[in-house]
Amino acid sequence: MTRNAQVSAKAQRGRNAENGFLNRVGSAIGPWLKSPVLDFYGILTVGVLLVVFGIVMVLSSSSVLDISKGGTGYGAAMKHFLLALIGFVLMTAAALFPPGFYRKIAPLALIVGLGLQTLVIFIGKEVNGNKNWLQIGGQTFQPSEMLKLALVVWMALALANRRPSLHRVKALLPAVLPAVIGLGIVLLGKDLGTGLVLVALIGTCLWVAGVPRRILAGPAFFGVLAVIGLTFGTSNRRDRISHWLSGYKCSAQGCYQPRHGLMGLAEGGWFGVGLGESRQKWGLLPHPDNDYIFAIIGEEIGLIGTLLVVFLYVALFFFLTNMIRRYKGDVFTQVATAGVAAWFLSQALINMCVVAGVLPVIGVPLPFISAGGTALTVSMGALGMLLCFARNEPGAKSAIQASWKSARGSVGVFASGVRGKKSTPAKAKPARASKTRAPKTKKNSGNAAKGRKS
Repeated sequence: MTRNAQVSAKAQRGRNAENGFLNRVGSAIGPWLKSPVLDFYGILTVGVLLVVFGIVMVLSSSSVLDISKGGTGYGAAMKHFLLALIGFVLMTAAALFPPGFYRKIAPLALIVGLGLQTLVIFIGKEVNGNKNWLQIGGQTFQPSEMLKLALVVWMALALANRRPSLHRVKALLPAVLPAVIGLGIVLLGKDLGTGLVLVALIGTCLWVAGVPRRILAGPAFFGVLAVIGLTFGTSNRRDRISHWLSGYKCSAQGCYQPRHGLMGLAEGGWFGVGLGESRQKWGLLPHPDNDYIFAIIGEEIGLIGTLLVVFLYVALFFFLTNMIRRYKGDVFTQVATAGVAAWFLSQALINMCVVAGVLPVIGVPLPFISAGGTALTVSMGALGMLLCFARNEPGAKSAIQASWKSARGSVGVFASGVRGKKSTPAKAKPARASKTRAPKTKKNSGNAAKGRKS
């Protein structure tokens, strides 16, 4: 065999081995990707991981400041933990409701959301230049978080009811007009970050519902002009843009927070300085447990930790888009799922880009991770709605019931085995082997046989 033939045969064997490996991987992953319970367990797993990770990072990032204020170091973390428990109750209840429940409450949710957000204009509390809070009985909350969920279910209902006529602008008014009013009220409170999230939410709902691009092009163009005008409309925002363009190489107050956020990411390196060992949280970085918690993650866990967070959000995006594909024909569920996906992922993207210096400072929390009462509980409630949709996918309900029955059966077998082991006496001796022996063959049997032959 010539050398060229040997090289060709070796290459062919390599390709066959590679194809065999890919086929084995495909045969292993293929059924898993087609499983009717993939989206339910995927969304549940990612959501729980993000919430638990957030509790750990809030404890780490807030402990020093809590002690400096005379606390025990666990005050902010315990508050966040209790809010996560409340959110878990809301998530469980939302997951157990039938899908039709969200169609029924959509009008009421819109009225409550717009009503609370309107109250902000008159009696709202201003925090860091944004008037986006209501204070009742010593407790503050953000109505804009409730407005996000209200707009999602309302737009899903209005667009689903008018699915055949979405090519006419008049048919879109019942869905778009309340959304634009809500967006305008939020922008009156100077909360540009929430406004950008609402723009992404509204645009995604319209696109997934099937509104023609020629209709979306005009509002998108004027929306971009409006965002530019709002961005440069105040001196505070103009200063943020100029500081960002300078690379935060200035001594102004507006450069302090983003510069220390970048320091935290840089000091973390690949694997971080260690959980709880952040230097920036010692009063150097403002809001280390909220808007800039991503910087603490990068400092303490390093690039690996930040990539883990990015991976979890990408996985959530995968499960949600997969659920939208499986619900083909159910416009309400598709639009509601897409709206929540745009809400979570646009907010996460804005937060991480701000901390990394890719965008100028825009105050939005990192979903499920940043400390914050209203944002966490409402987000977990919205996650429960997604679990409700995933639980009612074709074939999912029966598969989930079968998996739970199998799990209970396994636990029962294990428990019965444990009880059986406990009932065995501790000093029981093994049974002795029987002393009965097989009869011996007589030695002269062979001679007797010879005598008979003779």
